[in-house]
Parts: sequence; structure tokens; C-alpha cells
Amino acid sequence: MTQFERLFDIMRKLRAPDGCPWDREQTHQTLKPYLIEEACEVLDAIDANDDRALAEELGDVLLQVVFHAQVASEDDRFTVEDVARAISEKLERRHPHVFGDVKADTPEAVLKNWDDIKKEEKADKGEDQVGLLDDVPRHLPALMRAEVLQKKAARVGFDWKEVKEVADKTREEVTEFIETVEQQDSEERVTEELGDLLFSIVNVARFVGLSPEEALSRTNRKFIERFRYIEKKLASSGSSPAEATLEEMDALWDEAKNGGTD
Repeated sequence: MTQFERLFDIMRKLRAPDGCPWDREQTHQTLKPYLIEEACEVLDAIDANDDRALAEELGDVLLQVVFHAQVASEDDRFTVEDVARAISEKLERRHPHVFGDVKADTPEAVLKNWDDIKKEEKADKGEDQVGLLDDVPRHLPALMRAEVLQKKAARVGFDWKEVKEVADKTREEVTEFIETVEQQDSEERVTEELGDLLFSIVNVARFVGLSPEEALSRTNRKFIERFRYIEKKLASSGSSPAEATLEEMDALWDEAKNGGTD
């Protein structure tokens, strides 16, 4: 028995009438949060350069795939074999430059082929795609979704020509957002301007080849590290953030920023 077969067998037993009460009551809907959580833990392991943790977290993601397939198989909808077959056929079909005689020497050519083949597949299934952006997942984090939307539009020529144009647009959005705040406009109006500003920042990042999601994640980690420094320094003197003054915490923040050590 391979380890894959062992995993499938374990899941079948967990879902059996005499299996685990918790596993037996799960549905596709109730499992949704766990798929997101496990995927995020994979990203954490990658960022930590921890191969052991990465292998473990990828196993947790694989469990989610097997779990969903088992739930579906119990109603004769599809099996894990169907899942593997579908992705294998898709990969072969969308890589004709590898498995066929189509020529694609650049990543850009590969992406164009991928999009063209995807459109053909939808047409063959009788699925009407109203617009180019219809298949961008709604549940993507907003920054990532904005980047994907912009990249798709850029592939058909809807894009800025120079970074200066993107930067100017972002400055314009900053000004408009600040004006709505200072004028105490309605919450809806301020929210709209904030959204426009964030979208333009994503555009700048995309234009210069950076991931806005990754950039913000790094800043989040930096903030956490510096605030932990504040907590530890205050604790060493018998205090805490709740008891310290803003001036004290600002001074410790500057220490952390300048490479302070515990």
C-alpha cells in the first residue's frame, strides 16, 4: 500500500458509520475555512524556509483535497480519481508546447496559449464567459484579486505605458482620499476613495514587478517583530504596553527600528 492509498483508506474509515463523529458531520461548506487556513500555513512554512514544516503543511492541504473528494464520492458525484484525472488532462491540454506540437518559447506565449485554450474549453462546455475578468475568483484576498484583475486586463493591452503615469495616478488618488477625510465626507464616499487608492497602489507594485500582497505581509511581520520588542523591553522593567505611555513605546519602537536587541 502506498502512502497515498493509506491516506485514502484512513479518510474512508473516518467517514464510515463507525468512524469519527466530527469527520462524519463535515460538508463542503463546513470545510471551507480549513482549506483557507491550511493554505495560509503552507505560505508561512515557505516564508520560514522550513522544509519539514512545509512537507507537513502540504500534507494538511492534501488532506483537504481527499476530504472533499470523499464527501462527494459518498453521493456518487465524483471521486479522488476523478480529481486527479481532471487536473492531469488539464495540464496536458493546456501545455501543447510540451505535450503537442505547438511552439511557445516565452512565458508570455505560454500564458496566451493558456488563456486561448481556456476560452475554447468554456465554449466546448457551452459556458458563456461574458468578460475577460469573469473567472477571477471572488474569494481571493482583495489585494491579490486586484493584481490578478489588472494583469488580465494588461494582457489585452489595457495598461499604462510608463511607470510615471501609474505613479501620477496614485498621487492623484492619495490627494482625493485625504480630501474626503478632511472634508468629513460620508463613510461610503471615503471608502470608495480608499478603495481607489489601494487599487492604484497595487497597480504601481504590479507595474514594477512586485507583489503587493507579499510586500504588505513583510510589513506586517516587521510590525509584529518591533511590537514584540516593545513588549519584551517593558516586561523586563515590570511594565506592559497597557501601562506604558505612548512616548515610552515610541522610544522603544525607534530602538527596535534601529536594530535594538533584547
